[in-house]
Amino acid sequence: MSHQVDLNIALLLQGHGLEGEENDFCDFTIADQNSVAESQGITPTTPSNFKPILGNNVTYVVACVILNDRNEVLMMQEAKESCAGKWYLPAGRMEKNETIVQATTREVLEETGLECEPKTLLVVETAGGMWYRFVLTGEIVGGELKTPAKADKESLQAKWISNLQEISLRSNDILHLIEKAQLYKQNSISGSWHSDVLPASIPHVKDLLRLVIVIKKRSTNKLHVLLNEKTSLHFPMCEINPAKSVHSTLRRFMVEMFGADVGQHRPLGLLNVEANPIYDGCCLTLLVAFRAPLEEVPLISKCAWHEVSQDSEKKLLSMINSKNSTVELHVIR
Repeated sequence: MSHQVDLNIALLLQGHGLEGEENDFCDFTIADQNSVAESQGITPTTPSNFKPILGNNVTYVVACVILNDRNEVLMMQEAKESCAGKWYLPAGRMEKNETIVQATTREVLEETGLECEPKTLLVVETAGGMWYRFVLTGEIVGGELKTPAKADKESLQAKWISNLQEISLRSNDILHLIEKAQLYKQNSISGSWHSDVLPASIPHVKDLLRLVIVIKKRSTNKLHVLLNEKTSLHFPMCEINPAKSVHSTLRRFMVEMFGADVGQHRPLGLLNVEANPIYDGCCLTLLVAFRAPLEEVPLISKCAWHEVSQDSEKKLLSMINSKNSTVELHVIR
């Protein structure tokens, strides 16, 4: 069992997904969350049997930040009536039966005329629990830059832009994403960045949050990870509530496991994203670190701390101690 836990940690740290029975568990479903809310006198707004349906009650958006050798960013000029003439990153909604990577390459091609090869996730943004934007970066591998002569309903044209002050942006929300891509380009060569992580093609019926929660044991100075002991050992899994922010869902789940006085902890970022167009759900694996030692953090649920191998400890600690060692999770609201 110890070997399996370390194997699963290794898979997640490499950005891969977990297949098999680990996917079937959910320790804190929306039905559970609704029961807790009702016991506190709050009327839940999400049906207990909520299931994400793309284009109906959940929206997945992709965006791609591509920089060339001159550090210019690939931008497209909007054709939509509401923002015609404004500039933005190639971006758009995912369609049915499309992976995150396929949606990204399609949007870049439609809006800029260029063919791209996505390299890594940079940021995952969420608003509530029903809007997700997967932001990738990649390289151009072909195609021709769209000129005004080829304007269509997707875009008016595309350009490599060196100074964003010279154009009128549709929204400033992309400035942080462009900055992130520039940092990635500077730092990935030196190795001070997470390895390239693309979404793992693993199907999920629900939108889930998998937690890799780590803590140091004071008496041994060894790193431990939290495992749920219901039926089979697995990392704690929680259903993302579409009516709440992901931070709110995380907070409720932590209280469920550790009680209302849950010790100081911080979400560090995502290790991986799992999504497959067979179903409309996805799973985000979030790394969470406690500040307090294990001896000071009481558990109230069917969970237990598991000591990890030296190899896993070394990798996890290097992630905890370095900036940009995980994929950023940006919770907008």
